[in-house]
Amino acid sequence: MPELDGELWRDIFYASFDDLRLYVRHYPAPDEKFRSVICLPGLTRNSRDFNALATYLSRHPEKPRNVYCFDYRGRGRSQYDRNWRNYTPFIELLDTLDFLTLRGLHKVGIVGTSRGGMIAMLMAALRPTAMGPVVLNDIGPVIETRGLARIIGYVGRMPVPKTWPDAVMILREMNERAFPAFSDAQWEEIAKDVFDERKGRPAGAYDRRLARALGTIDLSRPVPDLWPQFIALGQMPVLVLRGANSDVLSADTLEAMVERHPNLRTLTVPDQGHAPVLKEPETIEAIGTFFAAND
Repeated sequence: MPELDGELWRDIFYASFDDLRLYVRHYPAPDEKFRSVICLPGLTRNSRDFNALATYLSRHPEKPRNVYCFDYRGRGRSQYDRNWRNYTPFIELLDTLDFLTLRGLHKVGIVGTSRGGMIAMLMAALRPTAMGPVVLNDIGPVIETRGLARIIGYVGRMPVPKTWPDAVMILREMNERAFPAFSDAQWEEIAKDVFDERKGRPAGAYDRRLARALGTIDLSRPVPDLWPQFIALGQMPVLVLRGANSDVLSADTLEAMVERHPNLRTLTVPDQGHAPVLKEPETIEAIGTFFAAND
């Protein structure tokens, strides 16, 4: 077993089916007694987003569990794909399933933020035996066009800031309306999650050609929904988090999800938009309680 990096996590690299070097951050628990959890980030995000949650779950006083946080291909510390057409939820699902097979992980709990929740829904339809309880973070079977248009508008187009104060300012200007209660320190912490660091300066943390993959979406037509994939989640307990200011998961869609799923709980995160950052104690503890109740 490799040494812990810092103290909280181990770095794991593995080969994808097409031989890319992919990265997973592993937060080890003291033993293997309780269900492992995998954390799947949003479209342009990475394993750093889950540090607070993964630390809490792996050191839980009653039910500590192994947590694995993913960098998809083309993000974070994972290798970029030469073919941008492979930046799809389906290929990212295959990469995730390959890792589970390599590690011998079964019936894992899943925390899926945005894109990660889409991957969880696909997994429910294609490989339900791989998974257990699921947390969907600000994502459902219907994606609001307004939110999708906003995401398409910034992916690959956001300038890489020259300094960390610039990085904080850019993120704040882009997101403050949806996250009005964040302090200076919180914006600084989020900047360190969003951007890599090279030679003390911020650097891009994803392949800008992701924008080309998104460019195939035609916003003039209705976005295909994921109701069949969501219905496949019906056999698993599900907790849905929604940012009160979200422009991606509407309150109406959340209500329809409650009606169609027999074992679904919801939590609305106040003063946050798309997607809740999973750093405040109330949200983290709610996720920990959810997994503990469904072991």
